[in-house]
Amino acid sequence: MGLTRRTRERLAADLGLAVLAVAFALPLLWLVFASLDPEAKLRMSAPSSPGLENFSAVWTNDITFTPMLNSLVMCGGATLVTVVAAALAAYPLSRYRSRFSRPYLLTILFSTCLPVTAIMVPVYGLFVQVNLIDTLFGTALFLATSQLPFAIWLMKNFMDGVPVVLEEAAWTDGASWFQGLRRVILPLMGPGFSVVTIYSFIMMWGNFFVPFMLLLSPEKFPASVNIYTFFGNYGRVAYGELAAFSVLYSTPVILLYVLISRRLGGGFALGGAVKG
Repeated sequence: MGLTRRTRERLAADLGLAVLAVAFALPLLWLVFASLDPEAKLRMSAPSSPGLENFSAVWTNDITFTPMLNSLVMCGGATLVTVVAAALAAYPLSRYRSRFSRPYLLTILFSTCLPVTAIMVPVYGLFVQVNLIDTLFGTALFLATSQLPFAIWLMKNFMDGVPVVLEEAAWTDGASWFQGLRRVILPLMGPGFSVVTIYSFIMMWGNFFVPFMLLLSPEKFPASVNIYTFFGNYGRVAYGELAAFSVLYSTPVILLYVLISRRLGGGFALGGAVKG
């Protein structure tokens, strides 16, 4: 008996997903193997004598701790600025109707397509003039600015899912618009707020070009820039140490996702809230 068309389509989809899973799993598997192999090469193979020598080699202030702290300060501060500014900017776009809202949203959306390399030269000149070059504050500010358009667009879409009647009830009880935003809208759109936070942090955490251009002092380099220390001259690469550093470098993002992942599965708990 032959397979039905639906069964064949499902098998084809499962096969495609399996191929994609393997494509993603192989580099991660190489990362784990190489980090435990003192003689790691570009070719993936299980370590013959696994050990923690690579982690011991990178477990220093200059290689790991200082760059990771710089990354946390820079990306954490930029993420905080991004989500706060995005919430304040998305509120009037979601709650008030204007003929300029749609053109403004389209401008925000298409501005995210502008490559950052196209504006780095004027940005560099501006930062030199205002004395923000080679500062973590200035770099974090530019990262937040570059990430803000897409964050506003995302935040606005999530905010649209919260009924206005709940906010109007808060206004009736004497709440201001800011209190309604902080105590009604943001708690109800917790999953959306978490998505914007995680996405913004991940995009900034993995950004190499911006801090590489705006930071000049090696002691201020974040981990995304400091990873270049494992690439030597003439194509020689310390693969084992690079893999160990990459594992440590990925840890904060994984921890952030684990800490707030519970909120991602939730929805807007509005059952019965708008009745009566």
